[in-house]
Amino acid sequence: MTALAPVTLVTGGARRVGREIALTLAARGHDLALHAHRLDDAAEDTCAAVRALGRRCELFGADFADEAATAALVPAALAAFGRLDGVVHNASLFVHDDVASFDYAKLSAHACVNTGSAVLLARALHAHLGARAARGALVLLLDQRLWNPNPDYLSYALSKAGLELLVRTLAKSMAPALRVVGVAPGLALGIALIDEALLQHLAARSLTGRTVQPAEIAETVAFALGNAAFTGSTLMVDAGYHLQP
Repeated sequence: MTALAPVTLVTGGARRVGREIALTLAARGHDLALHAHRLDDAAEDTCAAVRALGRRCELFGADFADEAATAALVPAALAAFGRLDGVVHNASLFVHDDVASFDYAKLSAHACVNTGSAVLLARALHAHLGARAARGALVLLLDQRLWNPNPDYLSYALSKAGLELLVRTLAKSMAPALRVVGVAPGLALGIALIDEALLQHLAARSLTGRTVQPAEIAETVAFALGNAAFTGSTLMVDAGYHLQP
Protein backbone atom coordinates (compact mmCIF):
# COMPACT_ATOMS: atom_id res chain seq x y z
CA MET A 1 0.00 0.00 0.00
CA THR A 2 1.31 3.45 -0.93
CA ALA A 3 1.82 5.70 2.07
CA LEU A 4 -0.40 8.76 2.19
CA ALA A 5 1.29 12.12 1.76
CA PRO A 6 1.43 14.12 4.99
CA VAL A 7 -1.02 17.01 5.15
CA THR A 8 0.39 20.13 6.80
CA LEU A 9 -1.21 23.45 7.63
CA VAL A 10 1.17 26.39 7.22
CA THR A 11 -0.05 29.66 8.70
CA GLY A 12 1.13 32.89 7.16
CA GLY A 13 2.26 30.83 4.20
CA ALA A 14 1.86 33.32 1.37
CA ARG A 15 4.95 35.49 1.77
CA ARG A 16 8.57 35.60 2.87
CA VAL A 17 9.62 32.75 5.14
CA GLY A 18 6.11 31.26 5.16
CA ARG A 19 6.25 30.87 1.37
CA GLU A 20 9.72 29.33 1.63
CA ILE A 21 8.43 26.84 4.21
CA ALA A 22 5.44 25.96 2.03
CA LEU A 23 7.58 25.31 -1.05
CA THR A 24 10.15 23.31 0.89
CA LEU A 25 7.48 21.08 2.42
CA ALA A 26 5.82 20.62 -0.96
CA ALA A 27 9.15 19.57 -2.46
CA ARG A 28 9.40 16.99 0.34
CA GLY A 29 6.01 15.50 -0.48
CA HIS A 30 3.58 17.36 1.78
CA ASP A 31 0.11 18.39 0.69
CA LEU A 32 -0.59 21.84 2.07
CA ALA A 33 -3.43 23.69 3.73
CA LEU A 34 -2.09 27.18 3.13
CA HIS A 35 -3.33 29.91 5.47
CA ALA A 36 -3.13 33.63 4.79
CA HIS A 37 -4.57 36.60 6.62
CA ARG A 38 -5.97 37.76 3.27
CA LEU A 39 -6.49 35.57 0.20
CA ASP A 40 -4.72 37.93 -2.17
CA ASP A 41 -2.51 37.53 -5.23
CA ALA A 42 0.49 36.48 -3.12
CA ALA A 43 -1.50 33.64 -1.56
CA GLU A 44 -2.78 32.50 -4.95
CA ASP A 45 0.75 32.64 -6.37
CA THR A 46 2.23 30.54 -3.57
CA CYS A 47 -0.57 28.00 -3.85
CA ALA A 48 0.02 27.75 -7.61
CA ALA A 49 3.75 27.23 -6.99
CA VAL A 50 2.95 24.35 -4.60
CA ARG A 51 0.67 22.76 -7.18
CA ALA A 52 3.37 23.15 -9.81
CA LEU A 53 5.52 20.90 -7.61
CA GLY A 54 2.86 18.21 -7.93
CA ARG A 55 1.31 18.62 -4.49
CA ARG A 56 -2.23 19.44 -3.48
CA CYS A 57 -2.77 22.92 -2.03
CA GLU A 58 -5.91 24.58 -0.71
CA LEU A 59 -6.16 28.16 0.54
CA PHE A 60 -7.73 29.26 3.82
CA GLY A 61 -8.17 32.80 5.10
CA ALA A 62 -8.41 33.68 8.78
CA ASP A 63 -7.72 36.75 10.90
CA PHE A 64 -6.03 35.48 14.07
CA ALA A 65 -7.31 38.51 15.97
CA ASP A 66 -10.73 36.86 15.60
CA GLU A 67 -11.05 33.90 18.00
CA ALA A 68 -13.92 32.28 16.11
CA ALA A 69 -12.09 32.53 12.78
CA THR A 70 -8.96 31.06 14.35
CA ALA A 71 -10.86 28.18 15.94
CA ALA A 72 -12.50 27.41 12.58
CA LEU A 73 -9.21 27.05 10.68
CA VAL A 74 -8.29 23.45 11.56
CA PRO A 75 -11.89 22.19 11.02
CA ALA A 76 -11.90 23.91 7.61
CA ALA A 77 -8.65 22.18 6.66
CA LEU A 78 -10.04 18.86 7.86
CA ALA A 79 -13.18 19.36 5.79
CA ALA A 80 -11.04 19.85 2.70
CA PHE A 81 -8.41 17.14 3.25
CA GLY A 82 -10.04 14.68 5.64
CA ARG A 83 -7.01 14.64 7.94
CA LEU A 84 -4.17 16.80 9.18
CA ASP A 85 -0.74 15.60 10.29
CA GLY A 86 1.01 18.80 11.28
CA VAL A 87 0.78 22.55 11.73
CA VAL A 88 3.54 25.09 11.15
CA HIS A 89 2.52 28.27 12.95
CA ASN A 90 4.44 30.99 11.15
CA ALA A 91 1.86 33.81 11.00
CA SER A 92 2.73 36.71 13.27
CA LEU A 93 1.77 40.25 14.16
CA PHE A 94 4.89 42.44 14.17
CA VAL A 95 4.15 46.05 15.13
CA HIS A 96 6.73 48.34 16.71
CA ASP A 97 6.51 49.53 20.28
CA ASP A 98 8.87 50.02 23.21
CA VAL A 99 8.50 50.86 26.88
CA ALA A 100 7.63 54.48 26.09
CA SER A 101 4.90 53.61 23.56
CA PHE A 102 3.65 50.39 25.19
CA ASP A 103 -0.02 50.08 26.05
CA TYR A 104 -2.47 47.31 26.85
CA ALA A 105 -4.01 47.40 23.37
CA LYS A 106 -0.70 46.60 21.64
CA LEU A 107 0.10 43.86 24.12
CA SER A 108 -3.35 42.32 23.79
CA ALA A 109 -3.24 42.37 20.00
CA HIS A 110 0.13 40.61 19.87
CA ALA A 111 -0.81 38.12 22.58
CA CYS A 112 -4.00 37.07 20.78
CA VAL A 113 -2.59 36.87 17.25
CA ASN A 114 0.82 35.38 18.05
CA THR A 115 0.28 33.34 21.23
CA GLY A 116 -3.40 32.65 21.78
CA SER A 117 -3.83 31.38 18.22
CA ALA A 118 -1.16 28.74 18.87
CA VAL A 119 -3.20 27.32 21.76
CA LEU A 120 -6.34 27.09 19.64
CA LEU A 121 -4.49 25.44 16.75
CA ALA A 122 -2.75 22.98 19.08
CA ARG A 123 -5.98 22.06 20.83
CA ALA A 124 -7.79 21.38 17.56
CA LEU A 125 -4.91 19.39 16.06
CA HIS A 126 -4.51 17.34 19.25
CA ALA A 127 -8.21 16.49 19.32
CA HIS A 128 -8.10 15.39 15.68
CA LEU A 129 -5.02 13.22 16.21
CA GLY A 130 -6.65 11.61 19.23
CA ALA A 131 -9.75 10.77 17.22
CA ARG A 132 -7.52 9.12 14.58
CA ALA A 133 -5.21 7.47 17.13
CA ALA A 134 -2.43 9.16 15.15
CA ARG A 135 0.72 11.15 15.86
CA GLY A 136 1.55 14.62 14.58
CA ALA A 137 3.63 17.73 15.14
CA LEU A 138 3.22 21.43 15.80
CA VAL A 139 6.10 23.76 14.90
CA LEU A 140 6.03 27.26 16.40
CA LEU A 141 8.14 30.01 14.82
CA LEU A 142 9.88 32.02 17.55
CA ASP A 143 12.66 34.63 17.34
CA GLN A 144 16.30 34.69 18.37
CA ARG A 145 15.65 37.97 20.20
CA LEU A 146 14.26 35.90 23.08
CA TRP A 147 17.85 34.87 23.83
CA ASN A 148 19.42 38.20 22.82
CA PRO A 149 16.75 40.79 23.73
CA ASN A 150 16.39 44.25 22.23
CA PRO A 151 14.26 47.02 23.73
CA ASP A 152 12.21 47.52 20.56
CA TYR A 153 9.14 45.54 19.46
CA LEU A 154 8.35 44.92 23.12
CA SER A 155 4.81 43.54 22.77
CA TYR A 156 5.92 41.30 19.91
CA ALA A 157 8.79 39.94 22.01
CA LEU A 158 6.49 39.26 24.95
CA SER A 159 4.12 37.33 22.70
CA LYS A 160 6.99 35.25 21.31
CA ALA A 161 8.22 34.56 24.85
CA GLY A 162 4.77 33.13 25.51
CA LEU A 163 5.18 30.88 22.48
CA GLU A 164 8.52 29.59 23.79
CA LEU A 165 6.81 28.63 27.04
CA LEU A 166 4.08 26.92 25.02
CA VAL A 167 6.68 24.77 23.24
CA ARG A 168 7.55 23.19 26.57
CA THR A 169 4.06 23.27 28.11
CA LEU A 170 2.18 21.82 25.16
CA ALA A 171 4.86 19.20 24.54
CA LYS A 172 4.12 17.85 28.03
CA SER A 173 0.35 18.26 28.09
CA MET A 174 -0.33 16.91 24.60
CA ALA A 175 2.12 14.00 24.51
CA PRO A 176 2.36 11.47 23.02
CA ALA A 177 -0.05 12.31 20.19
CA LEU A 178 1.39 15.76 19.48
CA ARG A 179 5.04 16.76 19.38
CA VAL A 180 5.73 20.49 19.77
CA VAL A 181 8.95 22.09 18.51
CA GLY A 182 10.15 25.69 18.38
CA VAL A 183 12.21 27.13 15.52
CA ALA A 184 13.87 30.47 16.29
CA PRO A 185 15.19 32.28 13.20
CA GLY A 186 17.58 35.19 13.16
CA LEU A 187 17.66 38.00 10.63
CA ALA A 188 17.35 36.48 7.19
CA LEU A 189 18.08 37.86 3.75
CA GLY A 190 14.89 38.63 1.88
CA ILE A 191 12.54 38.45 4.86
CA ALA A 192 13.91 40.94 7.37
CA LEU A 193 12.17 44.31 7.45
CA ILE A 194 15.44 46.25 7.39
CA ASP A 195 17.71 47.66 4.72
CA GLU A 196 19.63 44.92 2.89
CA ALA A 197 22.95 46.76 3.24
CA LEU A 198 22.46 46.94 7.00
CA LEU A 199 21.54 43.27 7.06
CA GLN A 200 24.82 42.40 5.35
CA HIS A 201 26.70 44.58 7.85
CA LEU A 202 25.06 42.69 10.70
CA ALA A 203 25.81 39.39 9.00
CA ALA A 204 29.51 40.18 9.17
CA ARG A 205 29.17 40.29 12.95
CA SER A 206 27.51 36.86 13.19
CA LEU A 207 29.48 33.83 14.34
CA THR A 208 29.31 32.35 10.85
CA GLY A 209 30.14 35.60 9.05
CA ARG A 210 27.00 35.36 6.92
CA THR A 211 23.31 35.98 7.11
CA VAL A 212 20.64 33.33 7.55
CA GLN A 213 19.03 32.08 4.35
CA PRO A 214 15.24 31.58 4.25
CA ALA A 215 15.81 28.09 2.85
CA GLU A 216 17.78 27.19 5.98
CA ILE A 217 14.83 28.18 8.17
CA ALA A 218 12.49 26.13 6.01
CA GLU A 219 14.76 23.08 6.10
CA THR A 220 14.84 23.28 9.89
CA VAL A 221 11.05 23.35 10.00
CA ALA A 222 10.95 20.27 7.77
CA PHE A 223 13.40 18.53 10.11
CA ALA A 224 11.26 19.40 13.14
CA LEU A 225 8.15 17.98 11.46
CA GLY A 226 9.87 14.78 10.42
CA ASN A 227 11.99 13.82 13.43
CA ALA A 228 9.77 11.78 15.74
CA ALA A 229 12.29 11.97 18.62
CA PHE A 230 12.26 15.75 18.81
CA THR A 231 9.81 17.60 21.09
CA GLY A 232 9.70 20.26 23.78
CA SER A 233 12.73 22.29 22.72
CA THR A 234 13.74 24.98 20.25
CA LEU A 235 16.13 24.92 17.30
CA MET A 236 18.08 28.14 16.77
CA VAL A 237 18.58 29.08 13.11
CA ASP A 238 20.33 32.42 13.51
CA ALA A 239 24.02 32.16 12.53
CA GLY A 240 24.86 32.50 16.22
CA TYR A 241 23.23 35.93 16.68
CA HIS A 242 21.78 34.85 20.04
CA LEU A 243 25.32 34.63 21.43
CA GLN A 244 26.28 38.12 20.23
CA PRO A 245 25.49 41.34 22.11
